[in-house]
Amino acid sequence: MGASDSAANLAAADRIAAHIAGFGEQFVSLRRDLHQHPELSFQEVRTAGIVAGLLASWGYTVTTGIAGTGVVGSLRRGSGGKRLGIRADMDALPIHEATGLPYASIHAGVMHACGHDGHTAILLAAARYLAEAGQFDGTLQLIFQPAEETGSGAQRMIAEGLFERFPCDAVFGLHNWPGVSSGHIGCVCGPAMASVDQAHITVHGHGGHGAEPQHAVDPVVVSAHLISALQTVVSRNVPPLDMGVVTVGAIHGGAASNVIPDSVELKLTARAFRPEVRQLLAQRVPALARAQAESFGARAEVDYRLGFPPVVNHAAETAFARQVAVDTLGDARVEADFRPRTASEDFAFMLQARPGSYLFFGNGDSAPLHNPRYDFNDALIPLAASYWASLAERYLQADPGQEATWQSS
Repeated sequence: MGASDSAANLAAADRIAAHIAGFGEQFVSLRRDLHQHPELSFQEVRTAGIVAGLLASWGYTVTTGIAGTGVVGSLRRGSGGKRLGIRADMDALPIHEATGLPYASIHAGVMHACGHDGHTAILLAAARYLAEAGQFDGTLQLIFQPAEETGSGAQRMIAEGLFERFPCDAVFGLHNWPGVSSGHIGCVCGPAMASVDQAHITVHGHGGHGAEPQHAVDPVVVSAHLISALQTVVSRNVPPLDMGVVTVGAIHGGAASNVIPDSVELKLTARAFRPEVRQLLAQRVPALARAQAESFGARAEVDYRLGFPPVVNHAAETAFARQVAVDTLGDARVEADFRPRTASEDFAFMLQARPGSYLFFGNGDSAPLHNPRYDFNDALIPLAASYWASLAERYLQADPGQEATWQSS
């Protein structure tokens, strides 16, 4: 990229940021309103209504009801044939808020503990700019997705014809990330977030009196050994240079100190970056559970359910997204060695269907995600909205020379 290109990109970034600054506070207020009125997966009726109403008022062609409460806003300019998708998630979590904020959730047991209120506000702010002053030649498809938290929204939108009805040559998304400097961006080529699968294991023994364990087959003891044995799947079956996680998050069995129960239930999560490792975990966890139980004279019943795959970013689109970040935010705000996250995201399904990239914006020193004290950093809204707007203008106006530069970098 030459000096003239760099100067033009900086001028465009300044133009976009100045325009968004003119209405930035509107979207901080909107974000806080969404935070105060959170809605669980596939219940985002109020949120979807606000999104659809704003998009329509700015001139977008709006389609509602995709996957129940999903919304897509389409905007075409010029005669260009390129189509760009940008996605934001809208749902909240079944968590009781403990922030004490003046705009805290009014719905007991439901809160935006992951920042989807912020993601929605960011994309809406970018949408307003792109409608009012966007300089692009092609088609925007702005995707507001329900039910990310349950891992079912993206799949359902795709199954209902998302990319056939709203064609996208590439699709991008972002997530805020606590613990990363506020406003800094992380780009990861290849696996960026882990797959997530779940297992429900029931260990069937033979109950009895706690004073006479010789007459019982104790499923509590079996489960204790099984929990320890499951950790060897990662330490001894997964190649040392690969990532795997097996975590037993729940164990239930028995009700009295002197009674050996008939059964114990365990619930666990398994995660991986690579499909081969994911398949290995899906094979070894049930096999080990059954063998371990059998060695004690018990029986293990395993219900192993695949959730969603790893988020795997495409090389060309990630290089492009990173270059836009460097040109608009500056080198200092682009994390040089941002590492993949072992959390999971159903944007993975969109990246299986179309090329694209999933990005991370630092939320600063906040409480972690899915924590009752978490709150989204409102300073990110104008910054990330400007980034989305810059990415959209660049993607939909990139000349062949620019495109070749980021595809080969």
